Amino acid sequence: MYRTVATATTRGGVPTDNGDSVVTLDQVPRWSDAEYRSSLEYENEDPSFSNSYFPDPLTSPGEESSSNGMVSRFPVDHEINSKIYLWRGQPWNLEVDAVVNSTNENLDEAHSSHGLHAAAGPGLAEECVTLGGCRTGMAKVTNAYDLPARRVIHTVGPKYAVKYHTAAENALSHCYRSCLELLIDNGLRSIAMGCIYTEAKNYPREPAAHVAIRTVRRFLEKQKDKITAVVFCTSTSPDTEIYKRLLPLYFPRDKHEEEVAMTKLPADVGDENGETIIDERKIRIKPLPKKAIPKPPQAPVELPVSDVGLVRRNSNYLDTYLDPAFMSLIKDPDQRRQEQWEKNAQAQGGWNCAKMLGFGDLGGPPLSAAEEYSLHSRYLAKANSLNLSEIAEMKIVYRGGVDSEGRPVMVVVGAHFLLRCLELERFILYVVKEFEPLIQKPYTIVYFHSAASLQIQPDLGWMRRLQQILGRKHQRNLHAIYVLHPTFHLKAAIFALQMFVDNVVWKQVVYADRLLQLFRYVPREQLTIPDFVFQHDLEVNGGKGLIVDPRTKYVYHRP
Repeated sequence: MYRTVATATTRGGVPTDNGDSVVTLDQVPRWSDAEYRSSLEYENEDPSFSNSYFPDPLTSPGEESSSNGMVSRFPVDHEINSKIYLWRGQPWNLEVDAVVNSTNENLDEAHSSHGLHAAAGPGLAEECVTLGGCRTGMAKVTNAYDLPARRVIHTVGPKYAVKYHTAAENALSHCYRSCLELLIDNGLRSIAMGCIYTEAKNYPREPAAHVAIRTVRRFLEKQKDKITAVVFCTSTSPDTEIYKRLLPLYFPRDKHEEEVAMTKLPADVGDENGETIIDERKIRIKPLPKKAIPKPPQAPVELPVSDVGLVRRNSNYLDTYLDPAFMSLIKDPDQRRQEQWEKNAQAQGGWNCAKMLGFGDLGGPPLSAAEEYSLHSRYLAKANSLNLSEIAEMKIVYRGGVDSEGRPVMVVVGAHFLLRCLELERFILYVVKEFEPLIQKPYTIVYFHSAASLQIQPDLGWMRRLQQILGRKHQRNLHAIYVLHPTFHLKAAIFALQMFVDNVVWKQVVYADRLLQLFRYVPREQLTIPDFVFQHDLEVNGGKGLIVDPRTKYVYHRP
């Protein structure tokens, strides 16, 4: 039996998590309500929900604090905002036209959204059997039976793997778009959508929320006259916090939120449908030549024989077929890829100065901003899915306090870098995971080189690769690298990094020959310093200028 859907004209009610009650749209606050107005201030209040997967867009340094010259990809649209709702609870408790069920390809009750079949009654499972299954990324519709909604739209979310990140993103985007298309095709106008992913399918929560919100935004931009309400339903506190943080990026409610969103949005927000674009898979269609415009006949002009060939070569008749857009097309991805391979082969086959000097292989062209962003995202996603506790126990990299100007500090201990006992790929994953919260804002690195010369260190080729994985935000926000107890070989290696890897980042190295010099930049109480660093400082400097208490590690100025 069809039910009348309540229109969201007032918002005085309070939403409830009680699964036995029916909630109308009048009781669900719109996204434009004042209670969500502080959602953009999360980063200074609750760092536990930092944007850990999608980093800031790869903008130039001049665009960090200002949006001048930038055009918003998601401008303020009050009409669209009035159709968006955020509600903590199960979607099938809402009195809307349709609710979304996240299920598997067989539409099994056991793999459907928890509690939906129990609330709808046995008729829902019986009708699902007659549908013949559903493919990943697609959607099918059934009656709602005992639910307050009129229809249930079933969709199949993708399995997630870092290797196939783009394919999973586009499949998930197609899930949301298919649900909205079915809503319109069935003459329905309001929909409640839960999170179309499951822990069993390993899809990270925050990337999935980005895909969901931007896909709905792009769809409403085209079909806002046919839809009255889209309710994002969350069932856990982490999901609710994620949606509160991300909704202002895609549905800004005023100019301030729009300006903030321009600096917080990820670099890739998809095409006009919200799907990720892959240049290599585009169908490249060239424009047709323009038709020749007939010209009035002119009396033939007799020319000398020697000028006839020149006239034919410069004939305007041929120019009518040469469309400027046709002639100025960029190189297709296949040709660009071939040129990149040729550059790689040339770099590997040529004279490599850094390799000749024993600094490692620094060949190969630099990565573009998009390539660095994609590389960083893949490593971060993989790092978040692994247990790297054995790397953490080695205490090679760990968080410190703050420097003298309040910037967070990351500590690196060179002597703990046991190359023979360390799997470098897992170490890189750990570094990416540990550095991610810091590189969102200006930060500092403290490197203890004390006694590190006794250990085998990685070459500059590995350092270059690590820097590419960390990305351009690391380069942009790094304030300084304080190196304690540098040796001649280390200074030569850093000079090579300045010459062959990055002249900007490695120019920020500051050498400190003794602990007292380091404490000018980073207060003693902000650092956890290994015992051997104090011992090495006494051996190298002979205790000049300071006395170290071996028990409390407190440093006193020598009178």
